[in-house]
This record gives sequence, C-alpha cells and structure tokens, in this order.
Amino acid sequence: MRDLSLRARIEQYYATVPLLFADAEDFGPLRLFVRKEPGTPYYGGPSHAQPTAEGSAVVTAADITRVRARQRELGVPEAFEWLAEAAPMLRARIEAVGLPVEERPLMVLPSQHALPAPSLPDGVTVRALTADDPALPSALALPRLAFADVGTAVGSAGRAELSAVTEELVADGTVAAIRPAIQAGHKTLIAALAPDGTPLAVGHYHPAIGATEVGGVGTLPTARRQGLGAAVTVALAQHARDHGVHTVFLAYAEDAVARIYARLGFRAADSTLLIANQPARS
Repeated sequence: MRDLSLRARIEQYYATVPLLFADAEDFGPLRLFVRKEPGTPYYGGPSHAQPTAEGSAVVTAADITRVRARQRELGVPEAFEWLAEAAPMLRARIEAVGLPVEERPLMVLPSQHALPAPSLPDGVTVRALTADDPALPSALALPRLAFADVGTAVGSAGRAELSAVTEELVADGTVAAIRPAIQAGHKTLIAALAPDGTPLAVGHYHPAIGATEVGGVGTLPTARRQGLGAAVTVALAQHARDHGVHTVFLAYAEDAVARIYARLGFRAADSTLLIANQPARS
C-alpha cells in the first residue's frame, strides 16, 4: 500500500475499513455499508454510502434516491461520505436532494516524523483500554460531552455528567456492542486517566490495510487546556505505528484543533472528506 499515492491510500482505507463491521450493497456507482450486527461501532455508521472507484464520476440523482430508500428501510441515517477530490461532482448532486454536506479537511503524519513526548498533569496516565477495562464505559461516554460542547475552551460538563451518560450507554447496550471490536483489534481506544481512573480525554482508531484515521479525540470539558487531547493523539499515532500502521491521518472541523495537530507534526493532506447527513461522526 505504501507504493500508492497518499490520496489513493486514504481512498482505499475509506473503502475497506467499514467492511470490518459491515457488509456492502452496491447500487450502481454507489456502495452502501450495512452493519453486520446492530450497534457495532464505526464512527457514525457504518450505514453510510460512498461512490465506488469506478462510479465516482457518474452518480445520478436516481442512484442517490435508491440508496436513501434502502437506508430508510434499514432505519439508519441517510448518510454519505467521500473524498471531494475523488468525486468532484457528487457534492452538488447530494445537496440538490436536500442533504447537508460538511467539509472535513485531512491531515497526515509524515512517516519519518518523530512524535513529541507529551506533557501530562501530575498523576494523569495514558493507556490503551482493553475490552474489560473498568474505565471503558466512561471512556465511551466522554465523546458525547466533548462534542456537545465544541471548541477548546474549558466548559461546565464534568464528572457528574460523565457518570450520567455512562449509565445510559451501559443500559442501552452500547458498551457491550463495542467490546467485541476492541477484542478483535478492529478498534483501539486510548484514554488519559485521572489518578482515580476517571477518563479525562479519549480517542480511537480503526486500522485497515496499513492505514488508519485517528478520530473521536475529545476532552472532558472541565479538563480542557491541559494538553490531554494532544497527549491522546500522540499515543494513538504511536500505538498505530507500533502495530504496523504506516499511514496515520485525521480529519478536523475547526482551525483551532488543526493548529494543535500541526504542532504534533501532522501536515495538510491535500484531501477533504465530505460527509452528508452524518451528525454522529466524530
């Protein structure tokens, strides 16, 4: 895979990693990923559709309508995602049917770049969580609070709110659904933990074909401005490298966050991920 261009590697990754969790159904030039088991996690899906390599230039409104009908039948979001450069005409066609499209520029970590050593507050540790780790339920709950309060400023949501969301995710089966993906090595979750084991920041990655996207990096709002998100990002990238991943990249929504990633060594990848109607994506 290292012989391909960076854009081709990323495109292959996006076409491959959902198959760890889903089956594929083809609708002409569009491919829809359908979860093998309810609740299996992969960003906001997999329940999204993307253009096939052969069909990226020929997607029609009728193709989009067929996929949306199948998504409604499955009871999943009518979601699409694709690299802008791979299907430059698709955005206009998606927006023409009334779906909102958001941009996520990509950044990549150069393969020879030495990651900086993170600076952590006293007593805070960073580690990869196992499927039976006692911190796992709270670590899975944390992103809901982090992404509900956008930005990098210190917020009000803290341990009490984290505890409440954790109870919800245990009760609704989310935690149980994610454990098998961690056990199988399809998902790696890393957390920065307070001395009492409370997650303060988390992030994850899903490796496939020697590549991975670092995602879901978020900090408990009351714990922001301590470098915890950066420490988790470094740990994720290093863990991925240590486990055979050669291409590490990520997407961002805010320039302030991109500046943090740039300080860690990530560089613009000259590719933009477009996501339509997929609000759950980290």
